[in-house]
Amino acid sequence: MVTSTAHAEVFSQHRSLVFAIAYRMLGSVMDAEDMVQETFLRWQGAPADDVRSPKSYLSTVITRLCIDQLRSAKAQREQYIGPWLPEPLITEETAQIDEHLALADSLSMAFLVLLERLSPLERAAFLLREVFDYPYPEIARIVDKSEANCRQMVHRAREHISAGESRYEITPEQLREISARFVQATSNGDMAGLIELLSDDVTVWSDGGGKVPAALNPIYGPAKVARYFIGVARKMPPSTQMRTVRVNGRPGFITWVGGAIYMVAEVSFRNGKIDGMRVVRNPDKLKSAPAAPAAPMSS
Repeated sequence: MVTSTAHAEVFSQHRSLVFAIAYRMLGSVMDAEDMVQETFLRWQGAPADDVRSPKSYLSTVITRLCIDQLRSAKAQREQYIGPWLPEPLITEETAQIDEHLALADSLSMAFLVLLERLSPLERAAFLLREVFDYPYPEIARIVDKSEANCRQMVHRAREHISAGESRYEITPEQLREISARFVQATSNGDMAGLIELLSDDVTVWSDGGGKVPAALNPIYGPAKVARYFIGVARKMPPSTQMRTVRVNGRPGFITWVGGAIYMVAEVSFRNGKIDGMRVVRNPDKLKSAPAAPAAPMSS
């Protein structure tokens, strides 16, 4: 008989993979953690004879739970106010992201938003194959479909998603310089200085979920984006604090106002300029964000 301690130890070995699947499926840290906890409870109660491979068993449970969760949340997603963005996964700039989470570009907000085009089953099959490299026979067993059907789902998903999104890296030194210039330009209302930091096709998405003020449509072009951020900066009190972090594995900002979380933004770059920002303001998606620093600081 397997002891509960042994069960917990085995689960711990696979927990990061289980969370990585759940977060990509759901786009929510809190929902993913709930699904991981439910998976653990089912793992604890699983008869030993039913578990040939812990990894296979846990992958099956978490995937099916997430499929059910997505189906139940479909109406909420369809009625969402403004752009939908995933709950940000925040780490310190110098922190290492777990190997399962850091796979390819599949952690970026852009990729997770693209997954919204897929049905829950298509999303599961696509992620298991393209991100986690599961063989088709195992995917078929996990989602309870034929192997041929799974191949078709993955093929359709590839047609809906450009999975090979280019990733433009930026050095920490460049990030600090651009961040400082961005903060200075917005604070001073320097349109020209801010536009100089933005690419010609820069786009900003802002997710307030209808609960806090946010742009209801994407903002395109350097002039409109510059005006937007300068307008936001003018409303910020002296108690505003900002610093750079990693958001979904990419460069980003986190901002607090009066010690309370205000927004988290993932930033993408091209040729040393900002070409996109995905700004999360929905308070429901910021509950896991870190607390404000003890003293005011900026990037």
